[in-house]
Amino acid sequence: MISLRVLAAAICAATPVGQAFAERALPLANHRAVYDLSLLKSSGAKAPAQARGRIAFDFSGSACEGYVQNFRQITELQPSEGAAKLSDMRSATFEGGDGADFRFKVETKVDNSRTDEVDGKAKKSADARLAIDLAKPKRTRLELAGPMLFPTEHLRKIVETAAAGEQLLEARVFDGTGDGEKAFDTLTVIGKPTTEPPQEKVARVNALNNIRRWPVTISYFDLGKKDGQPIYVLSFDLYENGVSRALKLDYGDFVLRGDMTDLILQPTPACKK
Repeated sequence: MISLRVLAAAICAATPVGQAFAERALPLANHRAVYDLSLLKSSGAKAPAQARGRIAFDFSGSACEGYVQNFRQITELQPSEGAAKLSDMRSATFEGGDGADFRFKVETKVDNSRTDEVDGKAKKSADARLAIDLAKPKRTRLELAGPMLFPTEHLRKIVETAAAGEQLLEARVFDGTGDGEKAFDTLTVIGKPTTEPPQEKVARVNALNNIRRWPVTISYFDLGKKDGQPIYVLSFDLYENGVSRALKLDYGDFVLRGDMTDLILQPTPACKK
């Protein structure tokens, strides 16, 4: 998940450079983006021979009112032998503008089988721990060690880090995926900025003209296992206003490419506080 999907929080926690940037940063753009998925690379006996799919991503809100994300990914994987497998994952989240609370609902269906659901909320405590309250798949309450970032807060930290001219960001991230009980250690690597026109015609819009973007790669690890192989790697070009293009989803034995096919940018509401 983009959720874009897009991710130690101590590195970016209110440094002087980060504070200065936050005062003049572009607001995250309210937008809807669609990406067509195709198979970029495949290796190993278990890797698919063909793949296709689509991601639809809706983002709205503001730092005052909070942020709403709606995400759907449909993927069809065709193995070298046997029937194709179709997965359909949907998520809806709300994240407080101050990054302190997070509500999430995730539904996953494979080959039209029974839908797996995760439904819950998470809140940060004063001692940097994360309290999670799940309604589905079963009623559960637990705590995870922080500091912790939620997805939109993570995205903003990546943009701040990139705008400050830095290339690395480590962060512990919780996004409600999986069974809703798991967080990830992440490492983000940021490349050099550019304002050159993108390849996709749909991204050549006035609202994105002359806005910096950076190539970004985020590796996700099980907690405490950053010295090993990542369980998932997400790469994309990240605009300063939070829009993403040129996706690459690396699952280990295969890589999916996501090409932007539709983009609708909407006005970002002004803060009323």
